[in-house]
Amino acid sequence: VFSLLGSIVSQSMHKSSCVELSTQRLNIRNLVNYEKQEFPTKAIMFIDARGIKTCVSPDQKWVQFAIKKIDQKHTTK
Repeated sequence: VFSLLGSIVSQSMHKSSCVELSTQRLNIRNLVNYEKQEFPTKAIMFIDARGIKTCVSPDQKWVQFAIKKIDQKHTTK
């Protein structure tokens, strides 16, 4: 019973989530990955080469451009 409870708890934990969104524009060249988030707030979490995560609004044009660039990098590898 205890191992079952432990596995349920570990599944429900989020690795990290965006609560506040940054208004800063990030340097696209430093970004290596991203994650889309719908809850608790709609956001894109960018991850840079140093592993720093920054949450931004997905509605900004530069964010859409950055996502395309990251996707292109991943498909050419």
